[in-house]
Amino acid sequence: MKFPHHGLYAITQPENKTIAQVVKDVEAALRGGATVIQYRDKNPLDAKQLAGQLLKICHAYDAPLLVNDSIELALAVCADGVHLGRDDGDISEARRLLGPNAIIGVSCYNDVEKARTMSQAGADYVAFGRFFPSGSKPLAAPADIVSLARAKQSITVPIVAIGGILPENGGTLLAAGADLLAVIGGVFDHEPEAAARAYQALFTHQPE
Repeated sequence: MKFPHHGLYAITQPENKTIAQVVKDVEAALRGGATVIQYRDKNPLDAKQLAGQLLKICHAYDAPLLVNDSIELALAVCADGVHLGRDDGDISEARRLLGPNAIIGVSCYNDVEKARTMSQAGADYVAFGRFFPSGSKPLAAPADIVSLARAKQSITVPIVAIGGILPENGGTLLAAGADLLAVIGGVFDHEPEAAARAYQALFTHQPE
């Protein structure tokens, strides 16, 4: 499974939901056009079971499933890859454990130089954000839209933007250099299929 070059990157919102509801929501987002799903769960109870079910539904829609933070969980469920934050291990360790075909993404916040370094070290994509006020990441340091343009000039792997992104403001980030828009509440605080379609419409006139 390869990481998409553009599209909606939907991140799960499992808090206070049953496994069945999370799976239902994710399938709705996939029907709406989400091109990649990240399983993010800061207080997991049945992480392995949920991740395994999400993997099946993602593959039914030909979309990769990435696991946030945990190389171990990604390995346990044979997920398509992992997303690494500041304290989640390094690329070389993730690659050693998950194999040459795993998708490895890295949070770079507002640090273009880190993004360059991570892409050279083998990251399959780099993520910048937060760009707008975010309910999921209210304390995250803000990122500058100018960073997207700078990154686009020197980084060849896909660039993901995250943080408070709505259909109304996402086009600005795409125009600046983002390839994918990562969204939590903008999809899962609403009816996920319709919300995903609203985001996917932003990519209609973007280059492949």
